[in-house]
Amino acid sequence: MRKNVLVFRALPDDLLGRLQADHDVTVADPRRPGQLPAFRAALAQAHGLIGSSVRLGAAELAGAAQLQVISSISVGVDNYDLEHLARRGITLCHTPGVLTETTADTVFSLIMATSRRLVELANWVRDGRWTKNIGEDLFGSDVHGKTLAVIGFGRIGQAVARRAALGFGMPVLYVNEAEVGLPALAGQVRRVGLDEALAQADIVALTLPLTEQTRGLMGEREFARMKPGAIFVNGARGAIVQEPALLAALDRGHLRAAGLDVFATEPLPLDSPLRRHPRVTALPHIGSATHETRRAMAELATTSLLQALAGQRPATAMNFARP
Repeated sequence: MRKNVLVFRALPDDLLGRLQADHDVTVADPRRPGQLPAFRAALAQAHGLIGSSVRLGAAELAGAAQLQVISSISVGVDNYDLEHLARRGITLCHTPGVLTETTADTVFSLIMATSRRLVELANWVRDGRWTKNIGEDLFGSDVHGKTLAVIGFGRIGQAVARRAALGFGMPVLYVNEAEVGLPALAGQVRRVGLDEALAQADIVALTLPLTEQTRGLMGEREFARMKPGAIFVNGARGAIVQEPALLAALDRGHLRAAGLDVFATEPLPLDSPLRRHPRVTALPHIGSATHETRRAMAELATTSLLQALAGQRPATAMNFARP
């Protein structure tokens, strides 16, 4: 039986064709000029949605009376009201696994970039300021051998730990609700509480999901507990960090640097002090942004949507309600 599908983020033509072969498809991205009315009209008739980076809470979905499935082209699901979806029996799928290694690459690249001041010094060369050998005032710090704390130890956090421990000889502390068995990292990672991790680590990296419990987790108290001269990296979600507290810790020199791929407001506002802060390496939320990984995410989300609309249980369903 053909159903109505709303695509609210561009899909490759072949994946769009897979959807169109079985269902009636509308493509409308509410973030693009002039497409919001078409998005709203299609949402009211949609049985299935596929896309990402649009808030779809209870208010936004109030008029979507026929909705059965949302397939999010993301691993994070903070744009959705999970309790509301459960009450209405709407299946939510996401894309875990396929972006793990790519996102871990991004997090570790921020660890490298902040420690060795790579972006700052590349701009130094680009601006024509490299006229003699650099002095100690521009030296970076070693990564190998430093203690890394990974806050949140799911797939991505474990992949970061593997790079750190096995590739760079870094002792790794991790903060997670449950103990994690990692035979390949036996003796090289240790589970601790948040306060101990912050106090002992030379580098702290966030890789945990945004929930009501983690929102604002890193504030003035937490940054003060970090070692003087430590580095902070966020590859998770911006709202986990109280940005004014981070800026204060950087401004007073308590933290040496921050590497940020995510922010409380995205895109980062032009007037944000994080944009040009001399101690901040800022990226435009590129955690999974490679050709290969974004393709794999879109493929997985498309397959999950088709399965759910056909009454099958997708492997990526966070909840499942048979249509």
